[in-house]
Amino acid sequence: MHLFKSAILILILLFTASDAWSSQIRSQLVQESTLEQIMKRGVMRVGMSTFVPWAMQNKEGNFIGFEIDVAQRLASDMGVKAEFIPTRWSGIIPALLTGKFDIIIGGMGIKPDRNLKVNFSMPYDYTGMSIVAHKENARGFSSLEDFNKQGVTVAARLGTTAAAAADSFLPEASLRLFDDEAQAVQELLNGRVHAVVASAPLPAFQALLHPERLFLPFEETFTREPIGFAVRKGDFDTINFLDNWIRFVQAEGWLEQRKKYWFETRDWADQIR
Repeated sequence: MHLFKSAILILILLFTASDAWSSQIRSQLVQESTLEQIMKRGVMRVGMSTFVPWAMQNKEGNFIGFEIDVAQRLASDMGVKAEFIPTRWSGIIPALLTGKFDIIIGGMGIKPDRNLKVNFSMPYDYTGMSIVAHKENARGFSSLEDFNKQGVTVAARLGTTAAAAADSFLPEASLRLFDDEAQAVQELLNGRVHAVVASAPLPAFQALLHPERLFLPFEETFTREPIGFAVRKGDFDTINFLDNWIRFVQAEGWLEQRKKYWFETRDWADQIR
């Protein structure tokens, strides 16, 4: 009987210690979460890259665009300020992992290979790939198949889903990669490539800006991609907050309203250089 009581006592002590240990671990995880660090700091550091109309600089040098609106609204609802940290797209995930910023808000497509390195929120947007082409070089081209030929050269931004889509859908064409869309578009305007693959609506905007040299061979997108926030792995409190914030602003119609403004109008065009 004495041994039985001792065994029960030991089990009780073990369960108590285990519960205390679990509570301590949970408390530590909360304190170390990105969400908690942002709240303590009073600033949400946002990794982003310029990409019309997601994020761009206006004439005063300030960032504007769909993703900028999203980041500023998110920060405001958290009671903190948003600090934007421009980063080359090809290095944006490594920069997040080394702590250069807290979160990526930059039209990042949710892809399995990226998800192995970061945690994604639920989608807050969907985008798709489109093509803008050179009128002379791509004369008579009207389908995706027209660009999937040897002798055709297309351009895209390095490290993007546009580059992956071009490689996947246009395997016969030559692919040239650039650090940003501006370089790719300039190469197209100079007639050194047949087309640029990029997320809509950038191709349509470029065709409108340069109707004498560029055109849309077809208006519809040829992919559909979910877009999410990216944070460092293991941070479930932050993901929980982001997912529920997305549900909230979707339900009130705010995300739809901002996307229509930036993607379906040019009312903002006179603000940029």
